[in-house]
Amino acid sequence: MADTVPQVKSTKRERMAWYLYDFGNSAYASVVLLAVYSAYFKNQVVGGAEGSRLWGLSISVAMILVAIAAPIMGAIADYSGAKKKFLLFFTALSVVFTALLFFTQKGTIALAVIFFLLSELGYRAAQIFYDALLPEIAAPEETGRIAGTGWAIGSAGGIVILLLILPPILMTDSNLLVVRSTLIVTAIFFALASIPIFRWLKERAQPQALPAGENYISVAFKQLSGTIKAARGFNEFLKFMLAYLIYNEGIIIALDFAAILGAVLFGLEQTGLIIFFIVVQATNVVGALLFGNLQDRIGGKKALTISIFLMAACIGAMYFAQNQTHFFIIGAFIGAAMAGVQSVSRAIVATFSPPGKSGEFFGFFALTGRTSSFIGPAIFGWLAAELTLWYQAQGQTALVAEQSGHRLALLSIAVFLFVGWALMLRVNEAKAREMATLSTNSAK
Repeated sequence: MADTVPQVKSTKRERMAWYLYDFGNSAYASVVLLAVYSAYFKNQVVGGAEGSRLWGLSISVAMILVAIAAPIMGAIADYSGAKKKFLLFFTALSVVFTALLFFTQKGTIALAVIFFLLSELGYRAAQIFYDALLPEIAAPEETGRIAGTGWAIGSAGGIVILLLILPPILMTDSNLLVVRSTLIVTAIFFALASIPIFRWLKERAQPQALPAGENYISVAFKQLSGTIKAARGFNEFLKFMLAYLIYNEGIIIALDFAAILGAVLFGLEQTGLIIFFIVVQATNVVGALLFGNLQDRIGGKKALTISIFLMAACIGAMYFAQNQTHFFIIGAFIGAAMAGVQSVSRAIVATFSPPGKSGEFFGFFALTGRTSSFIGPAIFGWLAAELTLWYQAQGQTALVAEQSGHRLALLSIAVFLFVGWALMLRVNEAKAREMATLSTNSAK
């Protein structure tokens, strides 16, 4: 039996607290996954095309761990009515190990991987409980707008942290000690921005009394089993999860390898990468607001189709791009498209989820996302490294071969996007909303 969510209108302060958490955790994504640590790990800690392979594998391992635990954590959170407690634990885990990434240096590959795995595990797991709070503060008809606003404010957080770390990096000509110090700054930024959600947002889910002889783990497995059996009644949700599994591959690859691609294909240094991601985050804000409102007006499928096609067009343009100017222009459009795909997907899950089972459904959403998150990066990292070796065998120099390998691997992103979109067309959005409502009424 899942928790119950009283239909109480949320306050402006509660919504702002929810937004501010996105503001903080987007700083982690901007610095660790995007602008700084990914390129630092590849170029400084490891070096060469092998750095891309190990970066992809590191992400894959972290995502496998979350994929295994995600539905269980969601079920426990729903049953105990303790989403915020789990959110606090995993946020703290991410903050601590993000700060410890400061101690990674050239050759400390094992340390760099372990600290990254733990920071990433905390970040991804916390996202499950953060997303599951959305139905508690938003009515179905305003979910798209609130999710889009949260994404926009989160993107703004990504811009702010990059603006904070850019001046010292500029003034020291990308001194490695300063670059590493930005990871501590990011951890502090994340921690401070997360405080309001724990102080201001009231969790409305009511905990259920545990049956005799049961504990949260055993109850979670039984609840998960029941949800899997009941999934036959949510066919449209399952169809959407299959589509999301595929097209999210492309989004995750673009996110996790953007800095590496900028450095390898276009020769961007750390300063240039930060400026590039400031541009991307700025257009992310526009994309989140645009597609959030667009979803409320034309529906999730249509809004998602537009954002996926825009993303695919950007990947095609990137393949033919020849200089940094092209890279920056394309990146601006990618920021808007990526925000659209991700914010609309999150909002669709919220509208497809029966009230009181949001944790379970977002657990499956996270499971699907984490599954694609470990498949996509591993494939791209492997492709980039193997294609580099192949081009070297054809007589290209190491640098040119690395560029050729990464450029050809880009096309895998477009393949994932189009296949996922084709599967998404089979989803009946109106029927999915109806099934969520019927499930709620039948449970009363």
